[in-house]
Amino acid sequence: MNHPNVAIIMRGLPGSGKSYWVEQYISALGIEQSFHIRQYGYFSTDDYFMHNGEYTFNPHKLAQYHQANLTAFINAMYHGEPVVICDNTNVAKWEFMAYEAAARALGYQVRVVLVGQPKDAQHQQLCAERNRHQVPLAHIQKMGHLFEIE
Repeated sequence: MNHPNVAIIMRGLPGSGKSYWVEQYISALGIEQSFHIRQYGYFSTDDYFMHNGEYTFNPHKLAQYHQANLTAFINAMYHGEPVVICDNTNVAKWEFMAYEAAARALGYQVRVVLVGQPKDAQHQQLCAERNRHQVPLAHIQKMGHLFEIE
């Protein structure tokens, strides 16, 4: 069987369940493929802020780390990884346009997956309670207000 290569671009507030969605998706593909995707096809700018198993956000490194994540994503597609995933918040369209454009240029089918209802106050509260990086409610509310829904 010949399946088209797919690029999945996640969108959602911190704590919305993006990473959970990804985990469910790749787990359903079977152990070999899910292991392979975790190793070679799963990209999140958050990973660049991990040091000795601890998340340490540095706003001065954000642009650099976003660029490094995009470069790694493009390299994986260039090398023919069948499934590549960008697991970032992608609040604004411009934040994922380069991922989408590169994927299309390299012949990938693109799926943009929005998790949750970023503008909904109850959803924002839930995200504040369960996000892994202690992003406060006020910041999540601001992100929700700015979130571009297509």
